[in-house]
Amino acid sequence: MTLPLLRRLLPVAILLLGLVLFLSFGLERYFSFEMLSRHHADLTAWVSTHVALAAFVFILAYALVVAFSLPIAVIITPVGGFLFGVWLGAALSVIAATLGSVALFLAARTAFRDLFHARAGRALARLEEGFRRDSFNYLLFLRLVPVFPFWLVNIVPALLGMKLGPYTLATLIGIIPGAIVYSSVGAGFGTLIDRGEAPNLSVIFEWRLLLPLLGLAALSLLPVVYTRLRGGKAAP
Repeated sequence: MTLPLLRRLLPVAILLLGLVLFLSFGLERYFSFEMLSRHHADLTAWVSTHVALAAFVFILAYALVVAFSLPIAVIITPVGGFLFGVWLGAALSVIAATLGSVALFLAARTAFRDLFHARAGRALARLEEGFRRDSFNYLLFLRLVPVFPFWLVNIVPALLGMKLGPYTLATLIGIIPGAIVYSSVGAGFGTLIDRGEAPNLSVIFEWRLLLPLLGLAALSLLPVVYTRLRGGKAAP
């Protein structure tokens, strides 16, 4: 294996190693609602005393969670709402998730983009061309619909040749609605802790919230549909 290839694979290898170690040591047990319930008084006291530092630590930790694709992101956004309130918590989560997504995107593009492009057949080449032409709208759709694995949506655009600028903007915009929903759930953690109840983190899949998200996702594809229809009419 040549040195340039090793350099290209190194970022992905580091991220993959981090995920493997996290799962191997069972560290996800330290990031749960139960652990938050146990230590919430000390945590909220520290955050209220060191707001700026707490916000920085939260962004850094959340960005690493996304970059390493750790299976605890679903609890982090609600914790942001619990610690910082709905709007600040959502804003910090959006910033952090975007930074982590960009890191994973760049790592995947550096390591696998050329290999994927070289081995892609004609069908994949056409898919790549179509995705790249309307990549912003497609990615915005994938971000708004909360059924696609977040780590997968971070990697696929890198393999299909999406540029960093549109990727970053579509990610930033697309995760805002979900971040607000989960941050709102987290803002009520204090009441749940007092009652000894557990949160319902699947609330985003309830129809009252899912339908508006699907509506926004459909709107994000309207420019693509319009362009296709207009192109079809213009064809001889």
